[in-house]
Amino acid sequence: MRQLSTLFALPSPAYVLEEERLNANLALLDSIQRQSGAKILLALKGYAFWRVFGHLKKTLSGSTASGLYEARLGYEEIGGRSEGKEVCVFSPAYKEAEFESILHYATHIIFNSFAQWQRFKSLIESKNTMLKADSQSPIEVGLRVNPLYSEVEPRIYNPCVAGSRLGITPDEFQKGVARYGLDGISGLHFHTHCEQDSTALARTLPHFEKYFGTYIQEKKWVNFGGGHHITRADYDCDLLIKLICDFKRRYNDIEVFLEPGEAVGWQVGFLIGEVIDIVQNEISVAILDVSAAAHMPDCLEMPYRPSLTKLSKQTGLESDKGEGKGIYTYRLGGPTCLAGDVMGDYSFDTPLCVGDRVIFEDMLHYTIVKNNTFNGVPLPSLGVLDAQGVWTLLKSFGYEDYKQRN
Repeated sequence: MRQLSTLFALPSPAYVLEEERLNANLALLDSIQRQSGAKILLALKGYAFWRVFGHLKKTLSGSTASGLYEARLGYEEIGGRSEGKEVCVFSPAYKEAEFESILHYATHIIFNSFAQWQRFKSLIESKNTMLKADSQSPIEVGLRVNPLYSEVEPRIYNPCVAGSRLGITPDEFQKGVARYGLDGISGLHFHTHCEQDSTALARTLPHFEKYFGTYIQEKKWVNFGGGHHITRADYDCDLLIKLICDFKRRYNDIEVFLEPGEAVGWQVGFLIGEVIDIVQNEISVAILDVSAAAHMPDCLEMPYRPSLTKLSKQTGLESDKGEGKGIYTYRLGGPTCLAGDVMGDYSFDTPLCVGDRVIFEDMLHYTIVKNNTFNGVPLPSLGVLDAQGVWTLLKSFGYEDYKQRN
């Protein structure tokens, strides 16, 4: 619940979780799990607001990690094998200095090449001997494959482009099987989606099965990766459930994992900032205490223009009318020295004034995990609004946080 008085009382800038929206996403994801039989894991690379993982921990089947620190975070805050949770780890390449620690947390380890699997195989076997002696389930080992098909744009996010470092191509997979076999490999993993509907999965699965179907019959699990935009309003959940159920039937009730990150944190919160000056240069330019470069770099990488709501004590809340469609147009920019630290042009039917606040919508995924202290700009505070609109500050950042990152 958003109340104007509460929004002006928040620290600025701040990332604000709306608890009610997160719980709605989790309810939908849990429904998908129950109807399809798949296990849904949180991809920490996309959403890592661990301070509010209570309900999430009860709902999802575990977490997925890209390395040691994420594996540990998932283990500590969502759970591991002793709690019946999965900690699935994939990295393009593992470092020896970190691998033994990963073994402590992981339930599944996925390799990006046969060479890496062979390099660490003996360590996994030794760890599994210890786990079995303690009557614990062993670490499952998988390989990430490249089905040579992805509909992702732009290319920077497409893992199947020529020369991609992610996933084993069909030809290289056949060479690896001929040389090393698959004894000890219990699953396969493909990750070829980004913010896509289940119709993209429907078109992808035939490519995956064309190249790797002969190997699936012998496996215990398949990980369909992330990028499934399940909680988006127009996502076809019924088709997703059907695709999973049909796949499980074709392959002897094989276990299926999904690992969304963005879908968990989709539309569950915002980044609030304040207008600190307005300058003129052919257009009115509002300088904020929020930075695209430091606080939401994904907007520059993707790139995309975030939705925005203006807050004024005089005129209340007003949504952006669209570039040039309102009476007053402003270019919104951050406080850093980067000339391109700009969020975009926004327009309203009422003027934007110094002291007004702005809400950048949907800023809880791929923003907090990527933010930085460029130019010494402070990191936004972290907090939560509950269903009644009550604010709780969870974390604030100061000079030492900036200093210790350098």
